Amino acid sequence: MRNQLMIIIAVLYLNFGYAQEQTYSYTLEEAVQFALENNYAAINAERDIIDAQKQKWETIASGLPQINGAVSYQNQLKQPVSLLPAELAGGEAGTFIPVIFSQPQSATATATLTQQIFDGSYIVGVQATKAFLSYSANNKEKTALDVRKQVVEAYGNVLLAEESVDILEKNKATLEKNLYETSKLYENGLGDEESVDQLQITLSSIENQLQNALRLKEITLQMLNLSMGLDLDIPTKLKENLEDLTVSKIDLGIVGSDFNINDNVDFKLAENVNQQRYYEWKLARSRALPTLNAFVNYGSSAYSDNFDFLSSDQQWFDSSILGFDLSIPIFSSFKRSASTQRAKIALEKAKTQLTEAEQQIRLQLENAKNSYTLAISNYETAKQNLELSERIEQKNQIKYKEGLATSFELRQAQTQLYTTQQEYLQSMVEVINKKTELEIILNKKA
Repeated sequence: MRNQLMIIIAVLYLNFGYAQEQTYSYTLEEAVQFALENNYAAINAERDIIDAQKQKWETIASGLPQINGAVSYQNQLKQPVSLLPAELAGGEAGTFIPVIFSQPQSATATATLTQQIFDGSYIVGVQATKAFLSYSANNKEKTALDVRKQVVEAYGNVLLAEESVDILEKNKATLEKNLYETSKLYENGLGDEESVDQLQITLSSIENQLQNALRLKEITLQMLNLSMGLDLDIPTKLKENLEDLTVSKIDLGIVGSDFNINDNVDFKLAENVNQQRYYEWKLARSRALPTLNAFVNYGSSAYSDNFDFLSSDQQWFDSSILGFDLSIPIFSSFKRSASTQRAKIALEKAKTQLTEAEQQIRLQLENAKNSYTLAISNYETAKQNLELSERIEQKNQIKYKEGLATSFELRQAQTQLYTTQQEYLQSMVEVINKKTELEIILNKKA
């Protein structure tokens, strides 16, 4: 028994340790798909769809039969007294007899059925539910595109931070070697102190940049987790590297893609606003129409000196009413007219805004195409510049060791290389981000 218990404890310990060390690995597209299901905004957007469906039924149900029940009980602690002419009971004329009508306790149960027969605002409300559902669906699509953009940017920033750390660590190792060799030469009287100081300045700067890059790596990972809907401290791993991902995002064919403005989610949302203003205008007009409702109720009442209403001997008296309510708007001192005119103005403004939105989206498209093309050009230029900077730095390393270049010239070459390295990394992130922005406007998936 003791051996079995030890085995169980060992298994639990191993499983707990595995759970603690478990990591989550994603490609960019896997990260995006995960975020579309788990991102906090995406989850709430899905709830908004369900809420819109419930609101649609709430609107429709308001015009369907409604049944309400009511139960009341009264105990008249001090019963009201009425005065009757005494002559009715053979008394003296001109005098009155105090009389109490009914018994002190009463109970009533009533059920009422109401049905809306005609109401212009109800008709408009039912028509508007389709537009509201469309808005909720388009808003969900907009949220999904925002989540995609957010994840792509976060994913690229993590790769950028990781590549920066790798490059800075290599640069640091090279500088430490240079500083060590130069220090030895100086100690042996074969070098000068300025060369040592120059290398020390460069090394200190790289060390600071490395520490910053390490901190950024942690922060960018947490930002990626947040955008994916994961806990900040989950050890997320990325399956792709920055250069391969950049190459996969280079596709100038997308610049010449056909563009249908009706597929753009921002345009669809602008259309939804236009539809909303149209139904608000119709609603304002409908308030000038009469409304007609019907109702029928059935009730039963009982009276007693004591609380005997649950007794089988208690007598109940039934009653029922059928009726109609007709409300006719006649004159509102032009209030309804002003409300209708304001709704009409809002509709005209929405139409103008829709036209403006179309023009803005087309301008955004052209700007996105240009930015994407420029990003690719910058990437190719940065790649060439990096190769040149590496050659220049290597040549200066050789010259410096042979005494043909000063420490200042070496530092200039190294600084130029470090700047070019960061420009190259940033250019790759730009290609990824600009491609995503263009895809979102075109409503194309990666």
